[in-house]
Amino acid sequence: MPEFEPIAGRYLGIEIESERHRIFIEEAGKGTPLLCLHTAGNDSRQYRHIMNDPEIINRFRVVAFDMPFHGRSTPPDRWWLKKFRLTTKSYVAAVRATWNALGLDRPIVLGCSMGGAIVLKLAAEYMNELRGVIGLESSAYAPGRYNDFLHHPAIHGGELCASYTYGLNSPYSPETNRRENWWYYSQSGPGVYQGDVFFYSNDWDGRPDLKHIDTKRCKVALLTGEYDYSCTPQMSEAVAAAIPGSRFKIMKDMGHFPMIENYPGFRPYLLEALDHVAA
Repeated sequence: MPEFEPIAGRYLGIEIESERHRIFIEEAGKGTPLLCLHTAGNDSRQYRHIMNDPEIINRFRVVAFDMPFHGRSTPPDRWWLKKFRLTTKSYVAAVRATWNALGLDRPIVLGCSMGGAIVLKLAAEYMNELRGVIGLESSAYAPGRYNDFLHHPAIHGGELCASYTYGLNSPYSPETNRRENWWYYSQSGPGVYQGDVFFYSNDWDGRPDLKHIDTKRCKVALLTGEYDYSCTPQMSEAVAAAIPGSRFKIMKDMGHFPMIENYPGFRPYLLEALDHVAA
């Protein structure tokens, strides 16, 4: 007998910053909306373990989507005429357009890495539209990651980006899972990872926004792996210290991609965070 997973995928046509986009959405479950944001240069397949977890999908409508230019989403018309560069403004616009198009009522937004950064901006500016945010590997400021070799004609971009990020996994995470994340990264479009890192390292500075987050209106939970050297536990701890009422935990034996590199180890931390923000 075929073994179908509970995940359903489809395409959504939406307008983002006056441009028409065709983005890929996948979801599973029913209940409180939980919108998941993938990492730089990757796509929503990183969240397949969450969308296959019966305890979570019995309580939450888990939705993950591929950002424009990423994964199975189609670039906008005439995309080749300008270099892809993600910015704070365009990132916020894409996420908000998606939850509005899907009619998600006060969703919880969970993001990792660059997604863990942008949830801080969303919580600061749209707290009345959200139930709460969960930031995985969340930093308010992370300069120094951008470099020209991430998109270079003499270098295989897929292998470089995949191997560059492979080192961000914990040495304690199963190699099968680390390699799965490597595979997804290797499929990124030319220059997409570099365009995302432009946001994360050159454009992004969320430090002024932290003081505007009211955790009585929008709850905040932060989780960071102890082996993450891109967003160190100290960087996330500084974010938590600037947001009164937020919750922060360091995840033992975990790296930069907890939801894909070691889901069994990540799961208890996730369930606790979900209980907090959904209460």
